[in-house]
Amino acid sequence: MPSIDQARRRLKLRDLQILLVVARRGSMAKAAAELAISQPAVSRAIADIERGLGVRLLDRCRHGIEPTPYGRALLKRGTTIFDELTQGLQELEFLADPTVGQLRIGASESVAAGLLPAIIDRFARQHPGIHLDVVQTVLGVADYRELRERRIDLLLGWTPPTFTEEDLVVEPLLSDPRVVVAARQSRWARSSRLRLADLADEPWILPPPDTFPGTAVADLFRAGGLSMPRAPLTTLSIHLCCRLAASGKFITLLASSIVQFGGHDHSLKMLPVEMPRTSAVSVAIVTLKDRTLSPAATLFIKCARDVSRTFTSVPRRTRTK
Repeated sequence: MPSIDQARRRLKLRDLQILLVVARRGSMAKAAAELAISQPAVSRAIADIERGLGVRLLDRCRHGIEPTPYGRALLKRGTTIFDELTQGLQELEFLADPTVGQLRIGASESVAAGLLPAIIDRFARQHPGIHLDVVQTVLGVADYRELRERRIDLLLGWTPPTFTEEDLVVEPLLSDPRVVVAARQSRWARSSRLRLADLADEPWILPPPDTFPGTAVADLFRAGGLSMPRAPLTTLSIHLCCRLAASGKFITLLASSIVQFGGHDHSLKMLPVEMPRTSAVSVAIVTLKDRTLSPAATLFIKCARDVSRTFTSVPRRTRTK
């Protein structure tokens, strides 16, 4: 392999970009289509970068193209290079015109159904020229792939009480208690006072047990001295929970922020259930450590803080246990 100075002089930014796209798509033909260039041009770019570095970066396999150990090392740093370059160009764009920009946001469905629309409503009025691209993320205890791969700039969602991801930074926004919801015309809605134990044998809609929301719900029932109730349906879909609960056949749990920020569904009613204090989860902004935030991200985070300060959890009976 040539010296670092020689390799750096031979390495072209355009060739590195082509390598990133080939590795992501797993095919030179697909990379050529995405980049709107010919496949021979892609092959030449890969050959030039391999020749300049003196190592093989890609292997052909039965399922397409895979990076070699050398390729994986370069791709990891190359992703960071292009991300920082993009952030720098966005900062220049913002300095030239502070009214424009773009931001990629990841959000769990529970946040997208409640807090996020309130943040976006204020942000869009304050900064109408900044484009927001929001993607839904499914959060596991350690599932932050989109953030680590720099496909999003920040993530908005529930976080576990003990956060151990050393490469990520967490800023809590609010403590978000969960409330029990049922159809307004259901028999449960006629009760003036309930305990979780009173509903233990009823049909619940709950999140899947192998997800972070599912783990949090299990902790909630455990704190109330109860086993997990019967759940004919498990889902992470807030829309599905609301629609089926409105049928009068199920009860479910929703985040309090959905009730406050998501608008009131007149077919649903929050039940007066005594809840363990552990019913609250933390809604936070998660970012990648040591990654420069764009001006648009900084403005959005400030807006999120401002909206979160207006949050008042829905009144509910709370157990001291």
